[in-house]
Amino acid sequence: MAQAGERQELGATPNMAAALPRLSLPLPREGGGYSESPDLEFEYADTDKWAAELSELYSYTEGPEFLLNRKCFEEDFRIHVRDKKWTELDKKQHRTHAMRLLDGLEVTAREKRLRVARAILYVAQGTFGECSSEAEVQAWMRYNIFLLLEVGTFNALVELLNMEIDNSAACSSAVRKPAISLADSTDLRVLLNIMYLIVETVRQEAEGDKAEWKSMRQTFRAELGAPLYNNEPFSVMLFGMVTKFCSGHAPHFPMKKVLLLLWKTVLCTLGGFEELQSMKAEKREVLGLPPLPEDSIKVIRNMRAASPPASASDLIEQQQKRGRREHKALIKQDNLDAFNERDPYKADDSREEEEENDDDNSLEGETFPLERDEVMPPPTQHPPSDRITCPKGLPWAPKVR
Repeated sequence: MAQAGERQELGATPNMAAALPRLSLPLPREGGGYSESPDLEFEYADTDKWAAELSELYSYTEGPEFLLNRKCFEEDFRIHVRDKKWTELDKKQHRTHAMRLLDGLEVTAREKRLRVARAILYVAQGTFGECSSEAEVQAWMRYNIFLLLEVGTFNALVELLNMEIDNSAACSSAVRKPAISLADSTDLRVLLNIMYLIVETVRQEAEGDKAEWKSMRQTFRAELGAPLYNNEPFSVMLFGMVTKFCSGHAPHFPMKKVLLLLWKTVLCTLGGFEELQSMKAEKREVLGLPPLPEDSIKVIRNMRAASPPASASDLIEQQQKRGRREHKALIKQDNLDAFNERDPYKADDSREEEEENDDDNSLEGETFPLERDEVMPPPTQHPPSDRITCPKGLPWAPKVR
């Protein structure tokens, strides 16, 4: 995020610096109080930095699952490789184990399939248990994700995601539950986490990317936007998940992860602001139109942050409230007291309501006797034994309202 003004930052530990957003407080002024920042701290762009976008994927409740993913990977990895770590293997051994994990996704048992998916998620997260720094985790993360993409992991995950979407038993069970928990969306969350990491990492270009990685990026973008998944693009499948969730048929869908993945899928296939501006310039040149006088995106980036204007409906409603004056019949106070005698439970409420409505009513005077009888008929007389005695309010004669 761009810095605006002098700020006093709240520090965090080195391990938490990448995962937590940067918080800041305004510096105190000499005369007391705090000085307000002249502008908001934000950057008008398609996305934030790579590390910040990855941290947006996880919630605080998913913290214990990181260790569970590591445990699932290490238990399976030690069966095949006993004396080495993942970071000590060569590319051929990495590819062999990745293919072995991919085969584990085809088992019918849900628990075994979920454990394999968690192991793949740990690989996509950079095998952080074997790294000593954040930069090392990011480097291994990019390497592992391109390795998973090379062996065809993304296509297998799309098939599993489609199977979970069509799981009518899970949908009906979630509909009957009064409250949805994390356990109801475990399979979906693991699959969406892996797919989000793949899409976001492949989409981001880095200086140290190999030539084969650049070629894989172009192929992946073409496949992601092509109707290869059930004769429709992958983004259409995600839009279907949003529709199913909004209709109430699948309340257990982790919608935040779905929307994040949909957002990055659209950026990967269609491009962002820069691609849009270049396409506009190319089309204008082909059609013989003059070039654009300015870049609208750059203009918006340099504009000062401001609240959006109120809608027309809000303005009309405010004007109506301002111009509306309620005209009520004028009632003398002694008639109100007589009315309260018949209903002892409203003796105090009516007096409080009159005090609150003083500002809304216009100037009032005493009504004529004929008008007073039409507004409020005289109270019926009851025998002294049947009457309920209640205080009429103030001990002195009330004023005319």
